[in-house]
Amino acid sequence: MDKRDRADLFRERLMLALRERDMNRSELARTAHLDRSTVSQLLSDDTPRLPNGQALASIATALGVSSDWLLGLTTHKGAAAEILDQAVQVAETERHPVDEHLLAWYRDAVGVKIRHVPANLPDVLKTEAVLSYEYSGETFRTPGQAITGTRDQRALLHRAETDMEIALSKEALEGFARGEGLWIDLAADVRREQLLVMGPNLDELYPSLRLHLFGATDRFSAPFTVFGKKWAALYLGQRYLAFSNTRHVQLFSSHFDDLVRHAVVRSHEAGEFVVKLADTI
Repeated sequence: MDKRDRADLFRERLMLALRERDMNRSELARTAHLDRSTVSQLLSDDTPRLPNGQALASIATALGVSSDWLLGLTTHKGAAAEILDQAVQVAETERHPVDEHLLAWYRDAVGVKIRHVPANLPDVLKTEAVLSYEYSGETFRTPGQAITGTRDQRALLHRAETDMEIALSKEALEGFARGEGLWIDLAADVRREQLLVMGPNLDELYPSLRLHLFGATDRFSAPFTVFGKKWAALYLGQRYLAFSNTRHVQLFSSHFDDLVRHAVVRSHEAGEFVVKLADTI
């Protein structure tokens, strides 16, 4: 195969990979840290060209395929180990005022739907008093870091293009109100204030932010977040497992949608439900 034919095949496979990832040229340029003009030239009909080695490696990583497949040297998109490394990544949480991994994913997903299943209450809806209590022990983040990170996430919620859904078990919220488990030493007045703040916030932010409460006896979920169609992050504590493979992201999205379908408290009812729960404390 001569250089021209190789360049034509590279362009075809690059376009195919972009379609499969539902990614446009600008997104590829940003993710691969390339100039948009470089990406446009590689996709041009008129003058097909091959990228240099560094650009090729960056493009292959951004698209989750092997560089050999892009060049037409193999019919397989990547060796099993290579695909796994690119499709599933381990991201360490950081002891910074802001968890840069998480905030970058949120920023990248502005304008597309974010689906979130929290480990307990959603951080974006927690009061500073609750965050201070939760992170007061030997945790990987200090109360100040947790509060700062939450403020930055919350600021994104007020952008007009935000579309975020949260699924939480009704029993977890009721357990918070009763001061069970993690919240056993949290004062009743702090728990009540949390709910009285959370309820109106849900009403104010609806429909940009929607909270669905599912029944824990009917459904179960580990904590995770889906950022649009590109990323899904499974929370392990001090680490995230980040998935970029389209099939994996769709699996998480389907699981979330199942939680929503079986919600016992719908999103438009959540604010009123939370306020009434505060009255039980």
